[in-house]
Amino acid sequence: MKITLFAVPVILAVVACAEPPAVGKPRSEMTQREKDSILAESGLPGSGVVKKGMNMADAQAKRAAMLDSIAKDN
Repeated sequence: MKITLFAVPVILAVVACAEPPAVGKPRSEMTQREKDSILAESGLPGSGVVKKGMNMADAQAKRAAMLDSIAKDN
C-alpha cells in the first residue's frame, strides 16, 4: 500500500512533464526511394524482394524514357 501511495504521484509527475507530441514535425527528410534503398541493402528477410522491385521499376522507367525519345524523333 505504501508503494502505491508513493508510485502514483511519481507517475503522474512524470506524465505531466512529458513533452507533447509534435504535430508539425516531418517524420524524415529522406525520400521513399532512399528509405527503400536502405531496406533493400539490409539483411532483413524480404529485402531481396524490395531490391528486385526497385530494379524492375528502374528498368521500366528506362524503357519508358527510351520509348519517349523514339516518339520525339519521329
